Amino acid sequence: MKKLFNRENADNRINPGKKQKSLVTYIWICFMLFTIIILFLLWFFQYFFIEMYYQSMKVRDLKSCAKQISESADTYDLDSLINSLAFQHSATILVTDTLGNVEHNANYLGRFSYFNADVEKKFGQYIYKFRNKLLNSGKNSVSEIYKNKETGSKELFYATQIEINNSPKLLFLESSIDPVDSTTRIIKEQLIFITFILFELAFIIALFISKKIAKPIVKITESAEKFAEGNYDVKFDGKGYEEVQELSSVLNHAGQEVKKVTDLRRDLIANVSHDLRTPLTMIKAYAEMIRDLSGDNPEKRAEHIQVIIDESDRLALLVNDILELSKLESSNSELDISEFSITEKIQKVLSRYQILIERDGYIIKYYKDKDIICFADESKIEQVLYNLINNAVNYCGDDKTVIIRQINKNNSVRIEVIDHGEGISKELMPLVFDRYYRDKKVARDKVGTGIGLSIVKGILNSHEFPFGVSSEEGKGSMFWFEMTNTKPADDGLSAFKDKSTEKN
Repeated sequence: MKKLFNRENADNRINPGKKQKSLVTYIWICFMLFTIIILFLLWFFQYFFIEMYYQSMKVRDLKSCAKQISESADTYDLDSLINSLAFQHSATILVTDTLGNVEHNANYLGRFSYFNADVEKKFGQYIYKFRNKLLNSGKNSVSEIYKNKETGSKELFYATQIEINNSPKLLFLESSIDPVDSTTRIIKEQLIFITFILFELAFIIALFISKKIAKPIVKITESAEKFAEGNYDVKFDGKGYEEVQELSSVLNHAGQEVKKVTDLRRDLIANVSHDLRTPLTMIKAYAEMIRDLSGDNPEKRAEHIQVIIDESDRLALLVNDILELSKLESSNSELDISEFSITEKIQKVLSRYQILIERDGYIIKYYKDKDIICFADESKIEQVLYNLINNAVNYCGDDKTVIIRQINKNNSVRIEVIDHGEGISKELMPLVFDRYYRDKKVARDKVGTGIGLSIVKGILNSHEFPFGVSSEEGKGSMFWFEMTNTKPADDGLSAFKDKSTEKN
């Protein structure tokens, strides 16, 4: 078989002239971009901002230390407190009056402390410099970083105003910003190794995940290609994850429906071809007979013409039923809701079968309940009744008996049409109301086209009335439906009684 569908054709239909990215490639690219962004952020903060972050951290430490001294100076021994904090932070701490005269000090920076050198030399170069800077700034505190010429390290100076025993004081803190060059070098080297490892891992993991995610979709695509080639028995496998499983379930259901429609279409062509060919053949044959044999014989000519008329009526009935079914399935048939008596309607339909009762010996029994008014499309319900009764006549069996039963309920009425024919097998039961289904056991000369039950299904569905069938092989079938919107008939509304179609 020549392929009707392939992936390249599908790509061209989606976007002609442009090749689409595969899902594997798309997921891989997204995952790799995510990895690159993460690595970029790591490099950005660890490589370029580590020293700046370290300096800001030291400033926060000194501010915290100054705050602790300010809050505890009145309640603790100030010398002990300053000494303890200077030890903890490896700092030099001075408390002076507003003129810069040192009153308390603690030094854990040794000889490299600028503030301590001022104290030993009794010359406050840095003390007075930061005193003036603080007082002239209009702020509560100032900080500055200097590079130590002897050690090459950076020194952090911090000055703020405090009160001790309601007396204004100045607090100076000095701390060395330890060299972090070796630390940052180690971190940067590690970051390089981490980058290569992460990039390789990301490459492998992205490839694995993308293939794993795409695998069930690829399998579904392969199944869809087989399905498009006409293999309607193919199954869509949705193993992998929930969304793909749901997609597979939907596609399997759609596949079953397409297969069903295809089979029904095949049956339609076979049934309609058969139903059309036979009457057309008979029309042609009897027309030729009139032309060649009975043209001068009035009795035979009338008989042959009647056959032509009957077969033409059969063709018209078939075409009308097909058109009606097409309207119902395309939702182009609108309902004309009105009030009518279901009892009168059933008796009116039964009157059409009087000729079958008198000529062919059929027995049609109608067991009615109290008259009841229904709200529905009267003409369409009439068609439902006619199709169900006609179906029962076609399958009623040797006793030629059809029973119609009316059962009134609260705000509803149930109509049952029963025959004593051969019944329906369990395998064929689901197909009874399908389009174009027709049991081969029905005689061709019976009234009907074989699609009457499909029309019944369409009409009752449009009314949203429940319906169904129960059957037992060898004992017959019962078709039923319920009209759910009813009310009792007025006393003055009497049911039409047809003695010929009613047997109590």
